[in-house]
Order: sequence, then C-alpha cells, then structure tokens
Amino acid sequence: MKKVLFLLLFAHQVNAQSTKPASLQPPQQSDSLSIVNRQLAPGEMKKDLQLFLDIRKKANSGLYRYRSVKQIDSIYQWAFNQVRQPMSTTDFFKVIVQLTDFEGSCHNYTEPGGDLVKYFNRQRSFFPFALKYVEGNIIFNSKTPQIPVGARIVSINGVADKALMSSFYKYLTADGYTTTQKWSNSVNTSYGIRYLYEYGLKDSYTIRFIAPGATEPQTVTIPAVSLEERKANLALRYSAPVDSLIDYNVQPKYSFKMANPATGLLNLRIFTMADDANDPAFPVYVKFIDSVFQVLSTNNIPNLILDIRGNPGGSDPTFEQPMMYLTDASFKENTLAYTIFGNGIPYEKYFWGVSTSERMDSAAKVAGKAMLQDYFPVFRNGRNIQDSKHNPVYLPKQPRFKGKLYLLIDENVASAASHLASLVKAYANNVTIVGVETVGGYYYHNGHMGLIYELPYSKIKTKFSIVHVEQDAPLKPDQPEGRGIIPHHTVWTSFNDFMQQRDTQMEYVHKLIGGQF
Repeated sequence: MKKVLFLLLFAHQVNAQSTKPASLQPPQQSDSLSIVNRQLAPGEMKKDLQLFLDIRKKANSGLYRYRSVKQIDSIYQWAFNQVRQPMSTTDFFKVIVQLTDFEGSCHNYTEPGGDLVKYFNRQRSFFPFALKYVEGNIIFNSKTPQIPVGARIVSINGVADKALMSSFYKYLTADGYTTTQKWSNSVNTSYGIRYLYEYGLKDSYTIRFIAPGATEPQTVTIPAVSLEERKANLALRYSAPVDSLIDYNVQPKYSFKMANPATGLLNLRIFTMADDANDPAFPVYVKFIDSVFQVLSTNNIPNLILDIRGNPGGSDPTFEQPMMYLTDASFKENTLAYTIFGNGIPYEKYFWGVSTSERMDSAAKVAGKAMLQDYFPVFRNGRNIQDSKHNPVYLPKQPRFKGKLYLLIDENVASAASHLASLVKAYANNVTIVGVETVGGYYYHNGHMGLIYELPYSKIKTKFSIVHVEQDAPLKPDQPEGRGIIPHHTVWTSFNDFMQQRDTQMEYVHKLIGGQF
C-alpha cells in the first residue's frame, strides 16, 4: 500500500526572556511527541485489545488458518498481560503488530495513527544509508567515505546485527510460516520509519562495521537525516543498477524481449496493468501476452524465462493470462473461497475503509456492500461461499508454449504474483523454478478484499483481507503446509555478485540453459 509521506520541519519556540509573572504566563503546551505518542491507560488498551480480537473473530476468515484456538487464546493472554501498566502508543503498537504477524497472512498490515506517522516522518531522525541483506548479514550499500561498500554491519547504536534483524520480523507479515521475506526485509526495508517505531527518535547513529577483507571492526558516528535526505541517499545506493531491474516503480509493468536467440524473457513486474476485465487496459494487456506466445511459437524458441521477482500482486484476472499458454490443463483461481459474516460490515462503527490514507465515505460503503453481496450472496453454515461466476474455469490457449520454462521468483513475490507462481508449479509443463521462496502461500491465502479498522483509543489502524482462498494447487511433496512457493533451485544474491553488481539469479538461469546474456 502506497502512503504519501509529508516532510515538515517541526519547530518549538520558547520565549525564555519573558518578564511576566508566572501566574500571567500562558499555559505551556505539551511537547508534540507526548501528544501524538501519548501514554495509554491500561483500561484503554484492554478495550482496544478486546475490540481488535472481537473484530477478527467476526470478520477474519484466516484467524485460525495456521493457528489453533488455543494458540490464538494464548497470544492474546500474553497481550493482555502486557498492558497492565500504562505504556506509550508506540509500545502498544508493537504489541498489536505481534498479534497481526502471528496470524500468518501477508495481506495483514498495521500502522499507528496518522498524526504519529506524520510526526515521525517530519523528524530529522532517520538512518542515512542503504543496507542490504546478503548471505545472512547486514551489508553496507551506500557509496560514502565513512564506510566502504560491502562492509558488514556489526551493530548500530549498540544493538548487534542479529538482534536488529530479529527485532523487525514482527513488522513483516507472511503467509503461513514463511520466513524468507522477514530475513531480507529486516534489513532492506526496515531502516526508515520502522526503525523509529522500534528504537525511537535518534540524533545520530553509531555504526560498528568490518570492512571487506578486514578482520578488526571500526566505529563511526554519523548524524541522523531527514526523510527526504534518506530517500535521496537510497536512490543512489550501490545496488540500484541491479535492484532496478525488478523494481515495478522503475520498470514497465510488463515487457518482453529476446535475451538471446534461443531464450525469451517475459517480465511481469506488478499485476496492476488493469483493474479488472472491464478495464480498457485489459484487452491491450491480453493482446500483448498473446503476441509474446505467437513470437515464441513462430520462431520455435526453446526457452522462456518468466521473471516475476519483486511482484507484489494486483488485480484479477491479469495473472491468469500467461498461465493459459503454459499448460495443457484447465485450471481455476481457487477451489474454495468464502467470507465468514453475512451482509453488512461487522463492527461498522470502527470500520475505516480500504486505504489508511483516506476514510471511506457513505457512498463508497454502499458500493462496497453491494460488491460483497454480489461476490458472496448466501450466508449458510457460518460461511458466505463465493458465487461461481467470479471463479471461472480458465482453458488452455494456443499457441501453447512447448519449450522449457524457467520461472524466476523471490521472497517479495506476493498475492496475485505468488498465486501465479503456485499455478505455474502446479500446472505448467516442463518448468524449473529458480530463486527464493515467496512470501505468498502455495496452497492458501487470505486476500481479495481488505478491510481497515481504527481502534478508538490508540488510533492504531489494522488491515486484513476477509476472503479465505484455497488455491487450485494440488498436493506436492516439496510443498509443506503453510509455506510459500518453494523453488527447485534456491538462489540468493551472493556477496561477490553484490560487489560486482551482477544479478545472481538471472545468471544462474542462463547457466542452467547453457546460454549467454
């Protein structure tokens, strides 16, 4: 979910030279942080916690997908024990985040109230540099005289590297028990506002590191920067030339080229090329996909690389389109999909909308309820089963690709993209999957429709998807329950390739093919 971040300069002025008697002084305002990150009373937090649990029991069809009733009861007992004493909003937020993560859905998302988010974003407290997860370590990823590129970070502000990484896992939700994205994004994406949530506002950062080829650690202290300065530094990170190859913010949403005379390369960076089948952009995309497979067939191309690394998902029915050319079997999006409440929106008083940046108005609510009624018309035996018209059978298309397919995935592949990867592994002919286990699940996910609620006392917003989806994914011996799509060849970025700015995973595929770039 994209968030618009406002960077403002906060200034607090005090007239220390006033000669007025104390009794005539205007009342002193509380520090801004103490307002937006106020101390919450135990009673307030208990009420928010109970509401958080009640909403999920009523509306979240995935609450007990990977956790038993006993396990859910246990973690909530822990949470209620945590709030027996007053605590700050951010500390309470960290309790809620752990509950969110425990459920096992990559569509879960929680953030503090908007005022607190804005306050943090306008502070000059951000970590200045880019870091990258490489071979299990935190690797320095900025070009600066203070620290060499490739240095291994030993600690930041006295917190050791492994403790730093594990402290961010709770913010990184994943389907089931998958951990790959937690490992990498505990480094790659956790040193912006997430660091401030976890460790508070900082004026400076003391970094202990070991330079490449060295054995003894060194220490430098560098000042914190503004959010805009951090963004500018990230844009210039050392790994940007390689990272940008799979970045949907940089690359076209979909593209095709011949990597070499024997190998086509189809890139699908994000499935937002069309909102749905009625979008005028959809037939354009469908025509493009067909043209790709016409080229492959006409020229009898023996190899196709389908690269969906970094693809966070998107809309139906975009991800099904390439799949129809990769199999001789029919398939469906799911074998079962349902919600667990009847008409209306449970606990509507606390319902916020579908985006944390904007509260849903009454007209949008009416339209949303109508859509729910259309997709899930009948409530029976505790379930609203999806209407069959929204789960069509997809038939194979011609010309079917008859060569060798190589699917490239990574830990950031989620939602619709991991659903495509699941279908490819289940039904594609002659496929080899290379990369890293996806954050999205192989067998199940909760998705489609996300609801956001705001807790009344803490103003914390929490999002979860309400549709339980059992994917059209046959049982496979190398696909355990509660895991993402597991590649045939697990390939992470190597340190040497990071230093030489090479794409480890793509080079691995070309070696499998036996060709050259």
